[in-house]
Amino acid sequence: QVQLVESGGGLVQPGGSLRLSCASSGSIFKLYTMGWYRQAPGNQRDLVATITSGDITNYADSVKGRFTISRDNAKNTVYLQMNSLKPEDTAVYYCAAKRQYSLSYDYWGQGTQVTVSS
Repeated sequence: QVQLVESGGGLVQPGGSLRLSCASSGSIFKLYTMGWYRQAPGNQRDLVATITSGDITNYADSVKGRFTISRDNAKNTVYLQMNSLKPEDTAVYYCAAKRQYSLSYDYWGQGTQVTVSS
């Protein structure tokens, strides 16, 4: 069983930055595709960014050019650097892991709140 623990959320002013971290307990972290999702109140959970085991990244159009996903396999950790934050980025952010050949994400973290407000 893989456990994912997010950290780094908080309150930030518009235009500010935050870096989210997600630490995994899995021993084969390097083989997982990792993703960040977010869910605002009343909305569905939406994809923010993904990174494959080969470091191929993908972003939602709404965050392209502002957010960067990265991973450190030595630390079993994936990051989401968020710059130029907007009030519409306010949401609970979830980390997720997908095993090789899985069609959907197998493991989820508990989420971390990001609030962008002046």
